[in-house]
Amino acid sequence: MREHRVGTQEEFQAAREELLVQEKELTRRGDELAQKRRDLPWVRVEKDYRFETEGGTAALADLFAGCSQLLVYHFMFGPPYEAGCPVCSSIADTLDPNAVHLKARDVTLICSSRAPVDKLLAYRERMGWSFDWVCAGGSDFHRDLGFQYTEEELAPFLRGGIPATVSQMAEACGTDVLGYVSEGPGLSCYALSEGTVYRTYVTTARGLEPAMAYYGLLDRAPLGRHEEGEEAHWLRRHDDYEET
Repeated sequence: MREHRVGTQEEFQAAREELLVQEKELTRRGDELAQKRRDLPWVRVEKDYRFETEGGTAALADLFAGCSQLLVYHFMFGPPYEAGCPVCSSIADTLDPNAVHLKARDVTLICSSRAPVDKLLAYRERMGWSFDWVCAGGSDFHRDLGFQYTEEELAPFLRGGIPATVSQMAEACGTDVLGYVSEGPGLSCYALSEGTVYRTYVTTARGLEPAMAYYGLLDRAPLGRHEEGEEAHWLRRHDDYEET
């Protein structure tokens, strides 16, 4: 544990009240940004994407499953993977128990990956999840949103020296670095209105942090995320921690 300033309860309370003012400002700013997200123009989805599901082939509109809104988490699990990305798996741990609450607000939540559906469902069983998981490997669904990359596009990154964490994640997924980074994580959101599907929002990278609940909690712990200088990523699948 690093050394830290120690003060009195009165000093703590004064500093806490000052911080609380800034936290409330951030909350209000977050509310404003949430409204701006909802105000984005909707884009009609023209392409006829097809997905392999547990029940057979389905169109994008079928994935709403009776709701008018759809959230799709683009889970990094490419065709050569033997197991899902550990980071995406940590996100799915947060998504899974929230699906029922989203459903109560007319929102269907699913995951989409490019690996064969049988491989996805076997991994879902291993992880103990219950959300619907579809295979988009036969379409450009992930590619069109910027969550799938070609070897040519990745060439500059691959020539620049591979970070140890990337090699670590590729090994954990049972594939090579190229196979791993050909996939990308993301969240895309849709509305179904009078039979037409509209894309309403897309995000990736740190835009996914709301689905990484542990980071918000770590930000409130004494040492924070405490990731500086670590060569290996600390995240594991929830059933792998006992092995470390």
